[in-house]
Order: sequence, then C-alpha cells, then structure tokens
Amino acid sequence: MDFIKQYLEDVSKISAQLDKNEIEKMIILLNEVRKKEGRIFFIGVGGGAGNATHAVNDFRKICGIESYTPVDNVSELSARINDEGWETCFVNWLKGSHLSSDDMVFVFSVGGGNIEKNISANIVRSLEYAKEVNATICGVVGRDGGYTAKVANACVIIPPINSSTVTPLAESFQAVVWHLLASHPKLQIHDMKWESTK
Repeated sequence: MDFIKQYLEDVSKISAQLDKNEIEKMIILLNEVRKKEGRIFFIGVGGGAGNATHAVNDFRKICGIESYTPVDNVSELSARINDEGWETCFVNWLKGSHLSSDDMVFVFSVGGGNIEKNISANIVRSLEYAKEVNATICGVVGRDGGYTAKVANACVIIPPINSSTVTPLAESFQAVVWHLLASHPKLQIHDMKWESTK
C-alpha cells in the first residue's frame, strides 16, 4: 500500500509542476506545422516508441496533421539497424522521408539522448539532422532532458521527483502531455468517439 500511495502522490506532484508555458508553446508550433501542411515525425525508444506509435494515430485522426514514426515499420527499422547500425536508424529514415523546415520532429524519451554516455544516440543524430534542415523540434522527456531539452523549440521535462520511478512516470506523462495537446481546442478538429456519443 505504501508504494501505491507514494506513486499516486508523485503523479499529483508532477501534474502540478508541468511547465504550462512549454505546453502552450507546443500548441503554437503544432498549429504552424499544420498551416504549412508539414508533418510530425515522432521518435522514441522503448516505452517512448510505444508512445510514438499511439501519438501518430491521435495527431492524424484527431488533429488532422500528417504524422509518422519509424517504429511503425519493423521491417525497415530492423533492416536499418542490421545494415547501418542503431545510431543512424532514425536519422537515415528521416532523410528518406525528406524531412524539411515545414516538419516537426517530436521526441518521447526518458533521458533525451546523450552521445557522451552512449544513451539514445539515434535520437541525438536525428535531432542534429533536424537542426540542419531547420525542422521544428519538440519533446516530452524526463530527468534533465538531455540533448532534446538543449535543442528543442519547446520541451516539457517531467520532473524526476522520485529516483526509483523516473522511467514509469516520465513515460506515463508523455501520454498525458500528448493527449492534452491532441484534445486541446486549438488543435482538435475531429470529434473523438466517446466524447461525441450521446
């Protein structure tokens, strides 16, 4: 019972500490991408990959923004990892997708990437390329945000308030933030099923 109580208290504390200004900035940037008829490319590994594939659905279906993630095509992703290596699997996919300044790269990551520590190097390489082509960068990350927080146009850092649950809380709040964005009145253009059912 102690763990349950602590975990749910941490959820409440994190909710209160989320940077609302960064979320508002993301709404503006996402609207700009839609106006330019650009695309969102969601990237993440582990739980972030699962969140990326879910977010693609929501932003396409609810917000009408063309969205993709490399993790939805396991054949291409695994071939790139096998033939070219883990570090370049996302960036080469973005190059093949002709990432441009009209587009956004949106990261879901606990650490945000760190080349020196060899953590999520594939995310770092993708963001380096995004900067090169002047694509917009957003992220929902944990801990100190790593490379993503350093280079993003808007980034929500999930406060690491409990060192024993950094990963589950960061990945949970990635979903909270993107659902907030997708259902925000400035972004949502299509009704969701249960909200539209009388």
